[in-house]
Amino acid sequence: MSCCAPGTEMALEIDRAGQGLPTSEELWLTSRSLGGGLRQTDLSVPGVHCGACIATLEGALKARPEVERARVNLSSRRVAIVWKEEVDDARTDPRELARTIRARGYETHLFAPGEEDGDQTLKQLVRAVAVAGFASANIMLLSVSVWSGAEAATRDLFHWISALIAAPTLIYSGRFFYASAWNALKHGRTNMDVPIALAITLSFSISLYETITHGTHAWFDGTVMLLFFLLIGRTLDHMMRGRARSAISSLARLSPRGAMVIDADGGREYRPVDEIKPGEKLAISAGERIPVDGRILIGASDLDRSIVNGESAPAPVKAGDSVEAGTLNLTGPLTIEATAAARDSLLAEIMGLMEAAEGGRARYRRIADRAAQYYSPAVHLLALLSFIGWMFVNGDFHHAMLVAVAVLIITCPCALGLAVPVVQVIAAGRLFQNGVMVKDGSAMERLAEIDTVLLDKTGTLTVGEPRLVNGGDIQPSVLATAAGLAVHSRHPLAMAIHDAATVAPVVSGEIREIPGAGIEARTEAGIYRLGSRAFACGDAGEASGQSEAILSLDGRELGCFRFEDRLRPFARESIDELGRLGLSTGILSGDREPVVAALARRVGIDSFKAELTPRGKVDECALAAEGGHHVLMVGDGINDAPALRAAHVSMAPATAADVGRQAADFVFLHQGLNAVPMAIDTSRRAGRLIRQNFALAIGYNVIAVPIAILGYATPLIAAVAMSTSSVIVVANALRLRAATGNVAEEARDGQAPAALRPVGNAS
Repeated sequence: MSCCAPGTEMALEIDRAGQGLPTSEELWLTSRSLGGGLRQTDLSVPGVHCGACIATLEGALKARPEVERARVNLSSRRVAIVWKEEVDDARTDPRELARTIRARGYETHLFAPGEEDGDQTLKQLVRAVAVAGFASANIMLLSVSVWSGAEAATRDLFHWISALIAAPTLIYSGRFFYASAWNALKHGRTNMDVPIALAITLSFSISLYETITHGTHAWFDGTVMLLFFLLIGRTLDHMMRGRARSAISSLARLSPRGAMVIDADGGREYRPVDEIKPGEKLAISAGERIPVDGRILIGASDLDRSIVNGESAPAPVKAGDSVEAGTLNLTGPLTIEATAAARDSLLAEIMGLMEAAEGGRARYRRIADRAAQYYSPAVHLLALLSFIGWMFVNGDFHHAMLVAVAVLIITCPCALGLAVPVVQVIAAGRLFQNGVMVKDGSAMERLAEIDTVLLDKTGTLTVGEPRLVNGGDIQPSVLATAAGLAVHSRHPLAMAIHDAATVAPVVSGEIREIPGAGIEARTEAGIYRLGSRAFACGDAGEASGQSEAILSLDGRELGCFRFEDRLRPFARESIDELGRLGLSTGILSGDREPVVAALARRVGIDSFKAELTPRGKVDECALAAEGGHHVLMVGDGINDAPALRAAHVSMAPATAADVGRQAADFVFLHQGLNAVPMAIDTSRRAGRLIRQNFALAIGYNVIAVPIAILGYATPLIAAVAMSTSSVIVVANALRLRAATGNVAEEARDGQAPAALRPVGNAS
């Protein structure tokens, strides 16, 4: 398998065992600096497939002194390692991390975003399922004849034919389990495939012994049927993970391989996208996708920004506007200046969020992984004790072995292994389909626990695109000065002032933005302030139901700018739906109280706090937590970032400032606020289904294991019972896909999304 992205060649250093590992230089170059002397490296580990694999790898890596933390993503089969650049004043060799993984029996190479080998694996699994299904059907037909009372010679013939069918089937279709089990055992560990491989091998061996000794019963049908259903479960799991990852692969394909870079002398050079640096000029023709985040220098065009806002309508852009990686330039040529490297673009951030969502280690996932770690040795011990017990009871070696095999088969850990990840993958995929990305599985779990939703006003309840309504009443020189200050801020009110002004003179001096207050400029003429009245002038002033910003010079008011904003789509309906979900809602805003009160009345919210500083929002979240409430904070600005971090769980729109998006647990892409109740509803359903799957898996073992130990289950009955439990767990998880409608599609069709209609109970 290639260790790098298609089209890129990387030299591999060959170690003493003759196997390729990335060089130390490659690992340093491809790692990401996190600050504070820490770096992160992502490695692909194709052999990871169960909780025991996760525990083995994470435990081995965390034991190394240079490793700060390590997390394995089961869906992408990737391990993210955060390591120290220096340990004891010695430079870290990151190749030791790859060697540690190799020493545990796992191949590893550099991870490339969007890389896939799943299609080939899926084809192999489907072929294995087909072979096992064909063999199972034919052996079952032969078994029916035996059960019908065939004579001894005919019975022996049918048993031998069944053995000839079963043997190559076990070799071909069972190779997935055998290879995994052998790899685990030769490195001195165990995993979920060890009892599976042991069960099908012993079942076949006993059946072959019965055939050789002219026995009445053989269980080739049970052996192959067990293998058939085990492969179905593994294929379904692989398909669902692949379906969730297909969205990531599709996003990766949205990023072009390269772009035309304009040199300082005007020359043009086509360069791979990974080599484009911030500050470089790029030529984007009509029909091309934007390779990196940037700002338009020359030209005007229409962009397809559906990956950012979910809207299919083209968005007009002109010089000075920002553009995002992955958006499609539709109509005119553009010259843009790169403002971020490819790995730091919005598209890369979206892909990173989706990767993290699949690899989240929620409480249920940790429980399942911990159970898987001890499950395999417990199964072996139980089967051994059953064998010893029956040998002690009746001394019949043959019967004792049959009981032990039945115990091994009936306790195959497929249902437990599928209980959590299958629901988590479906939930993450469902959220993404509806324009919501989640950073990790624990965020979904925390979202299901909330009882209070606190929302920011500007940019959250509203679209964050205010319009200056009294520009004609303000002196042009005052408006121009305000625009010169506003250009230094991304606050929606500041951007509205800048857009309304025909000229924006350069304001010289020491300029700084104070989150939650405004912009201050210390100039020769005095101290200019643009922001809230309390910040600019030091007094509350006249109450007004409109948003306003005040420009002052040394505390003297020069102009009052009034704005109006529009609500986000489905804002009122979303608040009503949150009430139906049993949640209390409130507004936390830095805006003036009359403005916040007017908006609260429009959307039907009774509780609100106005004129809050960033610290004030944090205090409100802390106060709610002290009262025993679990708070969801929804915000978008720099001033919301501390509250987003402090809340039990948080959410931000894709239009939020970078700091806000990084602080939030969820990011929603579409304009509608209906993403909030939809995400809550999906998380609650996922939590219920996970608990149900745990109950089904545990309940099955509580009932089935004693039956097998007491000798009432043949290997065939055990195979049917085990397979049924896995199918039930998967079928129960698939209910989540039908439970929630596609918000984006329904919103475009003009109907109220499913998340805003009465919600049924998934339990």
